Amino acid sequence: MTISLELPQELEQALSEEAGKVSLPLPEYILQLLSVRKSFEDLPRSGADLVSYWQSEGLINSRPEIKDSQEYARQIRHAAEHRQHL
Repeated sequence: MTISLELPQELEQALSEEAGKVSLPLPEYILQLLSVRKSFEDLPRSGADLVSYWQSEGLINSRPEIKDSQEYARQIRHAAEHRQHL
């Protein structure tokens, strides 16, 4: 389907700049913006919803090499606290 719109010049300029930042032609960028609008309606409303979303996106257990996540977090924190500054 083809739709023609008259955009205010300021909006067109802002959208063009955003499209340039992600290296997309303006029509593709606008299509991408319109396609994600529905996902804002389906935002998680609870912790359980958030965990379900993370599971559906494959984020939970995406690092099987990490056996103990809390220990791993402690190691990262320790490394950050003791790194050498140049």
